[in-house]
Amino acid sequence: MQSTQMQALSGKELEYIADSISNEDLLLKQCAATAATTQNQQVRQICMQHMQNHTKHMTELTQLIQQHQQYAPTSPQ
Repeated sequence: MQSTQMQALSGKELEYIADSISNEDLLLKQCAATAATTQNQQVRQICMQHMQNHTKHMTELTQLIQQHQQYAPTSPQ
């Protein structure tokens, strides 16, 4: 089995991940608002499923950043 060592993420990669987290958060809030206001049970169920997916994505992206935190530079470059 080949061992791979993590490398520091570039500034551009970190910005992309931060933007992705922000986008997932916005989508989560939009689904929550729709689920809270709709009278249609099917729409509410779909929104709830999407909320779970967006929460999962946010968690995975946050964990990715945390895993790479130890490789981040200690001073701005």
